[in-house]
Amino acid sequence: MLDHIGSTPLVRLDKLFSQDHVTVLAKLETFNPSGSVKDRIVKHIIEDAERSGVLRSGGTIVENTSGNTGAAIAMIAAIKGYRAILTMPDKVSQEKQDALRALGAEVVRCPTSAQPGSPDHYVRRARDIAASIPGSFMIDQYDNPKNAEAHYLTTGKEIWEQTGGEIDYFVASGSTGGTISGIGRYLKERLPDLKVIMPDPVGSIYHDYFNTGTVDHGKIGTYQVEGVGEDHIAECMDFTVVDEVLQFEDADAFAMARRLARQEGIFAGGSSGANLWGCVQIARRSDEPVTIVTVLPDSGLKYLSKFFSDRWMKAQGHDISS
Repeated sequence: MLDHIGSTPLVRLDKLFSQDHVTVLAKLETFNPSGSVKDRIVKHIIEDAERSGVLRSGGTIVENTSGNTGAAIAMIAAIKGYRAILTMPDKVSQEKQDALRALGAEVVRCPTSAQPGSPDHYVRRARDIAASIPGSFMIDQYDNPKNAEAHYLTTGKEIWEQTGGEIDYFVASGSTGGTISGIGRYLKERLPDLKVIMPDPVGSIYHDYFNTGTVDHGKIGTYQVEGVGEDHIAECMDFTVVDEVLQFEDADAFAMARRLARQEGIFAGGSSGANLWGCVQIARRSDEPVTIVTVLPDSGLKYLSKFFSDRWMKAQGHDISS
């Protein structure tokens, strides 16, 4: 199973982007064993912890997650015989929660509205649990530099080889920042003129922080897209590789994910929709031939009860005509 992490396909999206001068290539991370891009970082971090002796046989892995990192942890913990305890915001889809439990993980749900640093916040809760269990190990995906390193060593290298280095833009939203930071650094070291674009949901901290260098807590809010944006600055997020941050609404991401399924036959999650929305913005402003690469982090199967449900979309006030 672990040997099949990575080496995911890169496909051209011809129907969503039919302009002759625009090429959009999407990395399909749902082909990883647990169904998301997070398999890469969890494998890399756990193997490093095993080599260093920080994580020992029969140990406990604790982590805060929006679901995909948790699924990767639960899968690898099952394979290797570790106990897994995972904290998550209660907005996380029921499909994700059920998958973690099916793989044997213990799930602790926390209020999405909990403020960073409060005992009920899912990041703080994970740290408190880890501190209470002797010898436990945290993946620490938000602040662990091994997160971005995993993408630098694997995903970035794969994209470079699959495109032959013919890339003008790389588009990826971020939460921990590992994907955009690792891939962005790898590609920019080889293509200094490459532009890295980061879509960010309204309510996330990153857009204002990127543009002002300060944090306005009054602008932090809740949003429905899972796995992107953040309410605190993750140490893993490297803004030096980012050229522009674009704000999107939940409806933008959901509409693009639904269009992707119906027009390209690719079933992907809300973060994929956000990334494709970002690609649309770049395509619209481009008059010359341009190649845009993005990542589709996970599968739409994890969101059947949410934005792929017409009933849910209508209840949330979202348009289902697109």
